[in-house]
Amino acid sequence: MMTSKYNKWYHPYKPAKEFDKKVAYFSMEFGIHQALKIYSGGLGYLAGSHMLSAFDLKQNMIGVGMLWKYGYYDQGRNEDQTLKVNFVEKNYDFLEDTGIEVEVKLRDNPHVKVRAYVLKPEIFGSIPIYLLSTDVEGNDFISRTITDHLYDANELTRVSQSIVLGIGGAKIVEALGGANVYHLNEGHALPAFYYLKDQGVKKNQMVLTTHTPEKAGNEERDARHLNRCGFFGKNLSEAELVKEMVGEGVVNYTVAALRKSKKANAVSKLHAKVANDMYKDFKGVSKIIPITNAQNQKFWQDDELKKSWKKKSVKAFKERKIELKKNLFNEVLNQTKKIFDPNVLTIVWARRFAGYKRADLLLHDMKRFEKLISNEKYPVQIIWAGKPYPLDFQGVDVFNHLVYLSKYKSNLAVLVGYEMELSKNLKMGSDIWLNTPRITREASGTSGMTAAMNGSVNLSINDGWMPEFEKDGVNSFILPEVDYKLPVWEQDKIDVDNLYDALENKVLPTFYDNPKKWSKIVFKAIDDVIPEFTSKRMATQYYKELYK
Repeated sequence: MMTSKYNKWYHPYKPAKEFDKKVAYFSMEFGIHQALKIYSGGLGYLAGSHMLSAFDLKQNMIGVGMLWKYGYYDQGRNEDQTLKVNFVEKNYDFLEDTGIEVEVKLRDNPHVKVRAYVLKPEIFGSIPIYLLSTDVEGNDFISRTITDHLYDANELTRVSQSIVLGIGGAKIVEALGGANVYHLNEGHALPAFYYLKDQGVKKNQMVLTTHTPEKAGNEERDARHLNRCGFFGKNLSEAELVKEMVGEGVVNYTVAALRKSKKANAVSKLHAKVANDMYKDFKGVSKIIPITNAQNQKFWQDDELKKSWKKKSVKAFKERKIELKKNLFNEVLNQTKKIFDPNVLTIVWARRFAGYKRADLLLHDMKRFEKLISNEKYPVQIIWAGKPYPLDFQGVDVFNHLVYLSKYKSNLAVLVGYEMELSKNLKMGSDIWLNTPRITREASGTSGMTAAMNGSVNLSINDGWMPEFEKDGVNSFILPEVDYKLPVWEQDKIDVDNLYDALENKVLPTFYDNPKKWSKIVFKAIDDVIPEFTSKRMATQYYKELYK
């Protein structure tokens, strides 16, 4: 083994007394920096902000993740501008090989090597993050490809990825000296809990964050298949296996993790209610408390906007906002050859292209849409951006439909390359941050927090973190709540009517006719989002409420 200070539990500081408990944080993705492409969206951005704030607070924590050879995917365009999925190999010169190598058993192969590389704190200002790879000399070809793609479409590969992150990750933490608390960010690394229990790690050392009420985000797999794959660290007998099952012979990763952990958290107060209700009929699940998601202010907020907000200088804030809009519009020009006007109200919808998030909600009433985009008194510009999962054909169809629709409209744009840098530019350069999920289905939805930090006003469904923040017409514009038990097409109809009512009667008249009030809303939003929705608060709350 190579000798390095990163072969043992290490921080470049003496941990603060209130944060001296050793915590290992497991996550399938981390959004730390644009250049380190090991994330797909919100889950990664959240984990990244957590790691940055853990460093700022001098917490005794490390991250454990995966070194994805091709990342999620690089988003490009086909000849007709529609979505193109590119897989490009990534080589990271700034990661250090720790020399730590462990073995995991995968199906018929008892000796799959897993090597740990470390993202050192001095690179991007995060706590040390150990990234695991199976692309290691001595592994057979199939084993070497396990860490190729984040959220690989092949089921066997997905199961193997969970085993590598969970059991491989736990063994890496052991090699570093072990931890007092093992924290799973979502159930992907569930095998860690089975392995650690067998090593004598107590239930009160294991905690979970659950992120989504969406079925697709709470994996379920055939229990016997998982057993054959080595998911549980050892072969379970049929009787042991039956205890792990829910429903028709499957293991639900979230339910299993809730049973193994001392305590769990949901990612907003509303989500905690939804999650406790979702899992109330399962025996032996841990209590789910709310710790609302948050984002790292230092990373996401523009410094000049921050200075002018602190001085409450409307003039300086507006001048900087115009500069940031011009910066974003350079990207619009580069990608779409359209010249956007920085004086025009700019609406952005940008996030993961999942069906329930309804990227195309504005198009559900084409008559009002045409009226909106051709209004000369109150002109608008609209930008969409986001990455659909490559095999989510409905999501890809919506993306491509928006491309076709916007192609010959001078004030509409669809951008590709939706990663951290573009996300930041969209938040800094927009006036309205549009958030349109079907109600109760957005656990948190953190993008609106970083938008608010940069003077982009939330126009939103009252879901996720919103009920903890919103003051309609004071710091945001909120749509009336719809009965989520209604058929989805009825919900969509009511929501689209409410969305246009808000735009036509509140948003546009305020922006154009009452700039003083608009500035008040912008400043009030920043006042209310900082410090309450910064990851400094969140990282502190995890130590106080989840790890204690």
